[in-house]
Amino acid sequence: MSTIRHLSRIGVIEAGALDWTAALEDVLATIRLLRNGEAGMVAESVMPLGTHPRNKAYGLPAFVGGAYDAAGLKWTLHRAEPIGDIPSISSTTIINRLSDGAPVGSVESALLTRMRTAAVSAAAMRALKPRGVKTAALLGAGAHAQTHLDMLLNLFPDLEAIHLWNRTRGRLDRMIEQTPAGTSTQVQPHDHLDDALADAGVVICCTSALQPFLDVSAVRPGRLIMQIGFHEVTFEAIAATDMVTVDLWGEFAEKSAKSLFQMYRAGQFSPSSVAADLPALLVDGWAPPADASLYFSSFGLNVFDIAFAARILRHAARHDIGTMLPSI
Repeated sequence: MSTIRHLSRIGVIEAGALDWTAALEDVLATIRLLRNGEAGMVAESVMPLGTHPRNKAYGLPAFVGGAYDAAGLKWTLHRAEPIGDIPSISSTTIINRLSDGAPVGSVESALLTRMRTAAVSAAAMRALKPRGVKTAALLGAGAHAQTHLDMLLNLFPDLEAIHLWNRTRGRLDRMIEQTPAGTSTQVQPHDHLDDALADAGVVICCTSALQPFLDVSAVRPGRLIMQIGFHEVTFEAIAATDMVTVDLWGEFAEKSAKSLFQMYRAGQFSPSSVAADLPALLVDGWAPPADASLYFSSFGLNVFDIAFAARILRHAARHDIGTMLPSI
């Protein structure tokens, strides 16, 4: 009987999902494959699930060649708020071998999504701030913010301070409680946004804001604003930035609710104004002037989801992790 492997969240973690070094290597390898035409994706399929803009289901297909040898689909359902014990985001990624189409398996992928998002942020930070960063502001207190905090503490040990802000202080306190003891980086919560932003060289936005709250005053020489969340940055702030960078520009610009793409659809931003994307940053070695004000918009590329899931399933097969299910 033909079988496929399924990994729950526990299995995904056991198979190495929390390995930041491997996550960063996946990002770099996948971008090289994308540049060489050995990886690709098509526009996501979006299905509204009610009137709230965050109630949607997404189908995101992609393929990644090379050692990953994978084609797959990530299926994600977003709700504005959790319902009972069901999280607000549920996600599963299904993988087939690219070389012959054989089914490989499936993984619970909400955690992998957060890991690849934060790993992309790390790669972009290193490329856009090659001289390093001393202080960062992390805005938000949800799952993506928690994962970005873990990423900063693991991949940027020279950070002197991480300033945290969230509209609801209680959630921020819970996030701080999960910070590992003994870290040399000061993790400092703030009640007021201006205090969190005061001396930050990098500002990482990980909120679900429907209305922007970062205005022109947040744009400063040498500062990098990274938009990971929903709609945090005003059009005026983006326009005031010296250089706009993205993970990639694609058909998703016609649908995405992220600030930059809303600005584009409003006729206030041209794709020709993008200074660099991830292939330029990570493959070509593009770098901005040290004193430039920078904005990076991370849409979230499904090629990374497929690469991460393929790597995790390959490791799980070698170490007999997960549950085997009949495929026929």
